[in-house]
Amino acid sequence: VQLQASGGGLVQPGGSLRLSCAASRITLDYYAIGWFRQAPGKEREGVSCISRSGSITYYTDSVKGRFTISRDNAKNTVYLQVNNLKPEDTAVYYCAADGSTWYGCGLTVGEYDRWGQGTQVTVSS
Repeated sequence: VQLQASGGGLVQPGGSLRLSCAASRITLDYYAIGWFRQAPGKEREGVSCISRSGSITYYTDSVKGRFTISRDNAKNTVYLQVNNLKPEDTAVYYCAADGSTWYGCGLTVGEYDRWGQGTQVTVSS
């Protein structure tokens, strides 16, 4: 399983990005997908997740109303639209896959067993 996160960059506060998580050698339909982030000196934290069907999504409180997770199974890709970015959103963002959860999804690192390389998001004026 290979996951690749992309779409990060340097943006000003209030800006937007669309992060993508593309998979190779697996079909994402069979996985709940989570987005996580890790800032320097901090633990990796769950940001958002989406169930296999896409019908269930969760967000950590700090991003509710600003971030939107979605999936396009035809493209084997999961997206994270990040709007109204704040300096505290600066981090490396990772996507991860959980093949053992049949219903729902979680924001705990330990629930995910497949991780992609991250993409850097920097919010600065």
